[in-house]
Amino acid sequence: MHLFYEPNIKKKFCLSEEESKHCINVLRHKKGDIIHISDGNGTLCTAEITESKKNCKVIILKEKYFHKKNHLHIAIAPTKSISRFEWFLEKAIEIGIEKITPLVCENSERKRINHNRLNKVIISACKQSLKMHMPKINTLTSFRDFLENNKNSNEYIAHCNKEFKSTPFTKEKFKESSCILLIGPEGDFSRNEIKRALENGVKSVNLGNNRLRTETAGIYGAIAFSMLNI
Repeated sequence: MHLFYEPNIKKKFCLSEEESKHCINVLRHKKGDIIHISDGNGTLCTAEITESKKNCKVIILKEKYFHKKNHLHIAIAPTKSISRFEWFLEKAIEIGIEKITPLVCENSERKRINHNRLNKVIISACKQSLKMHMPKINTLTSFRDFLENNKNSNEYIAHCNKEFKSTPFTKEKFKESSCILLIGPEGDFSRNEIKRALENGVKSVNLGNNRLRTETAGIYGAIAFSMLNI
């Protein structure tokens, strides 16, 4: 099944220029064909193509709603190589994630991102993995601002600093089905950042004994949370 994405679905409407080209020129759909469209908010629509000339016009035949199963919010420092960060986004979406916040930390190697580009990566990953809920990616946020503006009873900071006691993330028992997990840059969170997080009620966790790259740590966290909430 090929999935098309349109945030504003109506009974009768026209796919966006980009989705129309993909539907008509790439996939060779024509008038009378049945396609599937999601609004990114959980709704899957079965639609019939009513016109397939310059633009692809459709009529909705039926709708189905999918409830969210995973409420994981990962706040993570973008990697120096943006391709590695895009890889993280793709795989995290396949596994299941609700929100991503790119973090600027003391040891961050990347302090700029192309938000529009990353949104396109997310849309493409959702379509490819048939996800009906489109994860939100926030704008680049400082570590301090994130701590001040995000509170959750299941909020964790994953780090490698042996000075601070930590428990394995895989052994946590979540009080609710939502979670915030903070992942630092390649040089890890600074001592001051870890201390500030703990003072704000964030729990200290580790991701095992192996040394992980930032994007690998993010995927590890996504898989662990998904497995603990099956």
